Amino acid sequence: MKQSVQSVYDYCRFGIAVCRQYSSGSAYPSVYLSTPLPGIPKPVFASVDGHEKYETKITTLENGLKVASQNKFGQFCTVGILVNSGSRHEAKYPSGIAHFLEKLSFSSTAQFESKDEILLTLEKHGGICDCQTSRDTTMYAVSAEVKGLDTVVNLLSDAVLQPRLLDEEIEMTRMAVRFELEDLNMRPDPEPLLTEMIHAAAYRGNTVGLPRFCPPENVEKIDRKLLHKYLQSYYCPQRMVLAGVGIEHEQLVQCARKYLLNVKPVWGASTPANVDKSVAQYTGGIVKMVKDMSDVSLGPTPIPELTHIMIGLESCSFLEDDFIPFAVLNMMMGGGGSFSAGGPGKGMFTRLYLNVLNRHHWMYNATSYHHSYEDSGLLCIHASADPRQVREMVEIITREFIQMTGTAGEMELERAKTQLKSMLMMNLESRPVIFEDVGRQVLATGKRKLPHELCELISNVTASDIKRVTMKMLRSKPAVAALGDLSELPSYEDIQAALSSKDGRLPRIYRLFR
Repeated sequence: MKQSVQSVYDYCRFGIAVCRQYSSGSAYPSVYLSTPLPGIPKPVFASVDGHEKYETKITTLENGLKVASQNKFGQFCTVGILVNSGSRHEAKYPSGIAHFLEKLSFSSTAQFESKDEILLTLEKHGGICDCQTSRDTTMYAVSAEVKGLDTVVNLLSDAVLQPRLLDEEIEMTRMAVRFELEDLNMRPDPEPLLTEMIHAAAYRGNTVGLPRFCPPENVEKIDRKLLHKYLQSYYCPQRMVLAGVGIEHEQLVQCARKYLLNVKPVWGASTPANVDKSVAQYTGGIVKMVKDMSDVSLGPTPIPELTHIMIGLESCSFLEDDFIPFAVLNMMMGGGGSFSAGGPGKGMFTRLYLNVLNRHHWMYNATSYHHSYEDSGLLCIHASADPRQVREMVEIITREFIQMTGTAGEMELERAKTQLKSMLMMNLESRPVIFEDVGRQVLATGKRKLPHELCELISNVTASDIKRVTMKMLRSKPAVAALGDLSELPSYEDIQAALSSKDGRLPRIYRLFR
C-alpha cells in the first residue's frame, strides 16, 4: 500500500509514467500527463484576438437605427431596444405617458393576442422580458437562449412598434398606476418619493424636474389617441438602439434588418420634428410635504417616527470630463443606514459614516446620491432623524457639504477610487448590466467607453480635481426636499446661507421661550 501511494505521488509530482495493471493482468499504457492522449482530437478553446475581447461593435442601419453588441460566452443572451424617451420629454403632454407605456409594455401586439402568448413564446427559449422607464430612457429587454435570437428580435420589434393598446389594457394600466401611486405614499422607504421631490425642486417645471410617476389628476386623461401622438414623435429609429450581449454582431444586424428596417409602426409615419429638445435648467428651490410618519411601519418592532431631508446641489452631465471626479466624490461621501453589517467594503470608512453616523447616534440615515443626465446633474445627501432634531441634522449635512472643499486625504481618496473601480467591474460581471451599459452609452454618445478606459480615468482623479468640482458645485443654489413633521425645519434662506458660509453653520436663532 505504501509503495502504491509513493508511486502515485511520484507520478503527480514528476510526471513519471507508472506501470499500472488492469484487473485482467495486462498493463495500462505508459502515458505522461504532458502528452496528449492518443486517439482523442485536440481541444479547441474559445479565444479572442486583440481588442475583440472588449470591443463593442456598432452598426447604423439605413433608417438611422443603431445596432450595438458585446460578445460574451454562454448559452444565454440579453437583447433589447432602448428609446431616447422618458418623463423629461413630456413638456407638451400631460405628465405620466412614460409611466403608462412602462405598464403597457409587452401587452397584445399585431402578432401576439395577449401578454400570456408573449410569455409562452419566450418560455420556449427560457426567456423573460421587462420594461423600465427613467427620466430620459425607455428600455425594453429580453433575456433568452442564444438559439432564440430571431424570435426575440421579432417579439421586441412587435412590442415596441406594433402594440394594440386596447381599451381594456389601458383601463387595467390605470388601475395599476393608481395602486403604485398609493403604494408610493405608504411604503416605509421614502427614497423614491424624496428622489421625485428633489428633482422637482432642482429643476422646477422643466425636463428632468417633470414628474416620473403619473400625477393622480392625469390618470383619466391618458388614452390611446394621446399615446399614439407621443409615440409618433419619440419612437422613431433615429432615437433607438438595438443592443445585445452574448450574441454575434452580424447575427444581430441581420435580425435588425429583417424586423426593424422597413417596419411601419401602428401609429403611422414618425414626426421627429415635434421632439422637445429643451435643455435642463437648474433652478434650485424647496419642495415640502408635511406627513404623519408615526404609523408608517407598525408591528412588534415599528420604525420610529422620522423626518427625511434631502439637500442637493448641481453637479454636471455624464458627457463632461468632471463626471468622473463627481463619481469619486460621491463614493468618498458614501454613507447608508445607522445599522450596517460589514467592513470597509460596505462603505463603513466613508465620510458620512465616520463624520455623521458614528458621531451622532440619533441619526438614522445619511446617504450620498449622484444623479447625472445628458445636460445636467445633481449630487445630494439624504438624512433622516427624529422630528425634534431636524435643525441640528440639517446643519450637520450643510457642514459636510462645506468640508468637501477641504483637501481629501491620500488614503481616503485612494480608497474611494478603488471602491468605485471595484463596484464598476463587479457590476459589469452581470450580463443584463453590460446590456444596459452598452445601450445607454450608445444611445447617448453613439459609442461606448470600455471598463478599462473608465478605470484609467478614475485612477487619474486627484485631490485638486475633487476640490475644484466641489467649489463649482457650491456656487449653485441648493435644492431641498423635506418629508414628515417639518415644524423644526430651517427656512430655505437659512440653508442657503449655511452653504454659502465658511463653516456650514446655520444662522443662530435666539428664542425667548421654547
